[in-house]
Amino acid sequence: MSQQLTTVLTTTLTLLNQFQETLSPPSLAQSTQPPSKDGKALPLLTASSSALKAQVTKLSLLAISTPFTHSAIVNVLRACNDSVLPSLLTATLLVNPAEYTTAFHTEVLVLSKGILSEFATLVKCVKAISENKDQSKKQNPSKKEAELPQTEKDSVTSATGRVWDACDALTHIAANGVVGFITHRVEQWRDLVRDAVDELENWDPEEDDDDFFDDILGDDAGEKSDGVESDEDSDDKGTEALSEQKKSSLRFLKPILQVYPAIIKNRFKVIQDEAFTASGDVARVEKLLLHLKNIPDQIDEAAGALYEDDIDLSVKFLLKTQKSASQAVESAKLPLDANDANSEGTTGDKFSVWSSTWSKVMDEVAKSIRPGSTESEQ
Repeated sequence: MSQQLTTVLTTTLTLLNQFQETLSPPSLAQSTQPPSKDGKALPLLTASSSALKAQVTKLSLLAISTPFTHSAIVNVLRACNDSVLPSLLTATLLVNPAEYTTAFHTEVLVLSKGILSEFATLVKCVKAISENKDQSKKQNPSKKEAELPQTEKDSVTSATGRVWDACDALTHIAANGVVGFITHRVEQWRDLVRDAVDELENWDPEEDDDDFFDDILGDDAGEKSDGVESDEDSDDKGTEALSEQKKSSLRFLKPILQVYPAIIKNRFKVIQDEAFTASGDVARVEKLLLHLKNIPDQIDEAAGALYEDDIDLSVKFLLKTQKSASQAVESAKLPLDANDANSEGTTGDKFSVWSSTWSKVMDEVAKSIRPGSTESEQ
């Protein structure tokens, strides 16, 4: 291996290691850029990840081709070291949580670190190929350079494919922007709520699970149950109570489910990335996302308690769900690019009007899940 290639390969691997450390705590907290409001972060992410993908394509072709050209590989790696990798790091650091939300910042961070890690794997493959070829040349200087074994080619192409996938993922999220990313997350939570409601709707409290054990135990179980009519009457009343609670819970959850499409349509679908990153109330959006994220878990807990015949516990989680949904609606009362200072004129906003009606409906259906339920139980 030429001294020049050795030096450049070492430099590349050192940079990749340093950049990954920079994107990891506690170095990240010291390196993250303050809010710039210049809108350059996402275009720079797209440009740098696309440029790295192009350089990786060149590098992989050079690595598996015969003859192995040291100078050409040096040129590719220098381009990565001098501009592509530093640009990727800078763009990632510009996507700070104060401007782009914690969720988007974290996703970009994970994807960028993934690119650096996969690229390091490819560079190590290239280094190993170079060392093997140098060793063969030393052992037999007059021998013509052999074709690279298929296993080594496969290692390079596999590593290259992983870098491509990582670059594509980062390019995709940058193209969709922070609003697109947030919208997708909210849609995922909406789907979880739908699934939970559908599962509850399909649940039949009258199905007797004890039949399974009766079949196993045989006649003994039947003999022991003879004359125990009072227990059967109690079971019937319990089943009837569960059926009623199921109906009440479904009525209660319908307006909860409506919160997601209402917020998506009236808040996320009507704003551009530029407007959000320039003037959006990120702290309020963070709260909104937290409340929307909590709802699917709370509904699962409520349904699970009902499946276990624990109506009181189910009601407790339903009331928590109501609280989270109400807080989400309250957080979304203003458009996402508005804050308290520029909130004039939003009282007639379509979502604001809808939220007032929704709150009244929610208070009404909440009465049905258990008579006498109070806010203090939340």
